[in-house]
Amino acid sequence: MTAFQKYIQTYLEIIPSENWLEAMRISGEKTLELFQGISEEKSNFAYAEGKWTLKELLQHLIDAERIFAYRALTFARKDRTELPGWDEEEYAKNYCSNERNLQSLIDEFDAVRKSTILFFENLNPEQLSQKGIANGNEISVETIGKLIVGHHLHHLNVIRERYF
Repeated sequence: MTAFQKYIQTYLEIIPSENWLEAMRISGEKTLELFQGISEEKSNFAYAEGKWTLKELLQHLIDAERIFAYRALTFARKDRTELPGWDEEEYAKNYCSNERNLQSLIDEFDAVRKSTILFFENLNPEQLSQKGIANGNEISVETIGKLIVGHHLHHLNVIRERYF
């Protein structure tokens, strides 16, 4: 098993059921519920120096989902363009999410998640099985969908364990 496959597997193992689209819906609802219960003051909290604030973490979830969904769109449409990786730390340096109000981030997350769900639930089996190269690694559209869910659940666990 390659390092990339191990990385992916850690996220896939977090998904609570075979129905990853339902897990995507539920994790989105839980995220909205969680962040709607956080005060503006608390949203600027980071559990340690150099760690992301809750706003930055939500922005990370938004950005990651957009990037993963773009990869899935590219591959589902049989575009063979190799897609680059992305540096989440470099993105974080340029978020400016702490300058935004929390509700604007919640609204953005909600819009992105709804779009992601609509995209994936309307793919047929052939589209879900398409593969492409992202960050030097081959991955299927369906696995990207599952990766969105697992990555998201991972960060929800981090929030529960380290921020509350």
